[in-house]
Amino acid sequence: MVAFAEWLQSSSLSILVQSNTWLTPLLQSIHILMIGVVFIAVVMLALRVFGRVSADTPFNEVWARFAPWMWRGLIPMAVTGIILVIGEPVREFTALSFWLKMGLLVVAVISVLFFARSMRDATLADPGMSEFSSGAKLAAAATVVLWLVIIFLGRAIAYDVEVWGALT
Repeated sequence: MVAFAEWLQSSSLSILVQSNTWLTPLLQSIHILMIGVVFIAVVMLALRVFGRVSADTPFNEVWARFAPWMWRGLIPMAVTGIILVIGEPVREFTALSFWLKMGLLVVAVISVLFFARSMRDATLADPGMSEFSSGAKLAAAATVVLWLVIIFLGRAIAYDVEVWGALT
């Protein structure tokens, strides 16, 4: 993996990203904004499950309101993330925080899909449902915590050795 990262770092695309001093801060800003958009959408869905936001609105309507923000935020987040990795592949590929973040990101997207499907199925069975089960609330809380860990790990990439010490 390190050999691939070194090859990528010497590629013309990586050199282009590295040589434009304004590009990395711009990409990081867009990346962070999109993480915020996705995270707020996830929080709003979780708060609906907890009955703290739009408790009188069916979950399907709340999902229809916030899911587009989440999915549309994931696309530019992924694109900017890929370009940022191309700009510094050796740093990224050798960071434990990066690999943990990528693994948890896959888990988070899959969990949101399953969580939303199970919530929509439950509310289709009972459209007037306003109170969710303890399991649904636990899943909502776990999803929010999962995204918080992803956000932390994204920031920890720059401080990987300080965060993980001898583990890397």
